[in-house]
Amino acid sequence: MADVEFTTPPTLPQPNGYSHAATIGPGHRLVWTSGQVPIAADGTPAPAGDWEAQTRQAMQNVGLALTAAGATWGDVFKLTIYVVDTSALATVRAVRDEFVNVERPPTSSLVQVAGLSAASEYSP
Repeated sequence: MADVEFTTPPTLPQPNGYSHAATIGPGHRLVWTSGQVPIAADGTPAPAGDWEAQTRQAMQNVGLALTAAGATWGDVFKLTIYVVDTSALATVRAVRDEFVNVERPPTSSLVQVAGLSAASEYSP
């Protein structure tokens, strides 16, 4: 069995039954992150209906989870984004592009779902 390190940094909201990141090592480094919602570490949610703010907070949270696991956005090879509404797709993509390498973007999927956790319309 691989050596797995589970990470929950204090810079993110405390999870309920999951870790923010998991890393496999030694010799190989593969990091998984849990879906992140647009809620700051202090519990403050991004404003409802504000796709730009929600996307930015969720992507910042992913970045914090990556950092805690010793990775960066440049290490991301797969990104799955869940939304409850695709009408703001251009906004979601524009904010996403602030975080990923647009010259070598990760593989990506966007999935529309019926609902997400409280205060969330977006989750990468």
